[in-house]
Amino acid sequence: MNFEIDTTSPVLVTGATGYVAGHIINRLLAAGVTVHAAVRDPAREEKLKYLNEIASNSPGEIKYFKSDLLQEGSYAEAMEGCSIVFHTASPFTIDVKDPQKELVDPAKLGTRNVLEEATRHDSVKRVVLTSSCAAIYGDNADCQQAPGGVLTEEVWNTTSSLNHQPYSFSKTEAEKEAWRIAERKPGWDLVVINPSLVIGPGINPHATSESFALVKQLGDGTMKSGAPRFGMGCVDARDLAIAHIAAAFKSEANGRHIISGHNSDLFAMAQTLIPTYGDQYPLPRKALPKWLVWLVAPMVNKAMTRKIVSLNVNVPWKGDNRKSIRELGMTYRPLEESMNEMFQQMIDSGTLAS
Repeated sequence: MNFEIDTTSPVLVTGATGYVAGHIINRLLAAGVTVHAAVRDPAREEKLKYLNEIASNSPGEIKYFKSDLLQEGSYAEAMEGCSIVFHTASPFTIDVKDPQKELVDPAKLGTRNVLEEATRHDSVKRVVLTSSCAAIYGDNADCQQAPGGVLTEEVWNTTSSLNHQPYSFSKTEAEKEAWRIAERKPGWDLVVINPSLVIGPGINPHATSESFALVKQLGDGTMKSGAPRFGMGCVDARDLAIAHIAAAFKSEANGRHIISGHNSDLFAMAQTLIPTYGDQYPLPRKALPKWLVWLVAPMVNKAMTRKIVSLNVNVPWKGDNRKSIRELGMTYRPLEESMNEMFQQMIDSGTLAS
């Protein structure tokens, strides 16, 4: 890293038991930082087990604070004395009954509560928000409308709603709320991280997220007859953690940053696993035709509407990661490495049976 990590004051990480947050905390502790970890229930030691294992072997220190995204003032104690706030806490789920209650409120109101709290602490100099490429686009068809057919940090998602791609809508609303608060010049500056689909092993081998659910379907037979060419960007969780830390401690970091190592699709991701695991697991070996995906998708997954299939399958995803390379110094590990190490962790943990 071509920048210095300040270890003289603590930093706050919201959603500390999450997939991405775990890797951020791992690197902070290794650098000797004191981490204030905001969690729902500090008494649930099983949830904190893997963070505690890392802390016990690191020069840094971790302190837990009970916090609730939807409760105003809930982060006051955790934020005391912190110079940096990493706001990673936000729901990532696709199949919901009430998008407003399950996605938009926790994402938007949670962001408001954390950032408004930061305005009450003179110690806070920077807030690093984990947003998403979902705040930049709603469907792959949006790439075709972007300048040069490639998504950049200048583009905003204008096509998602509560009724179509509600997760993407929630991320867009949350990031817009963050910029509204930051525009009031509250005494700290806002730097935003916009990752594509996060893959790679977690610090918790039993981690649950949509990413793990998706990769599990590649190996458990769900897609043995074939996988759709559903375009998406991918980034390793460990690379994403590095991006967060660079965004926090590089003084010149500013604005939004697309963090994505690869322009890929679901079928191509599955093919990276076949050389090592193809003989043991029913991995998809062919791409499903779009008409077939369109026909059966809603019957297999209610959230996968025919509109989503039309706008995303066989439609390439293209994102421009050059700002992250230029300004944050990012390098990205190979897709094959991320996928294989994630898959192996799922086998070792019993998530995938052979």
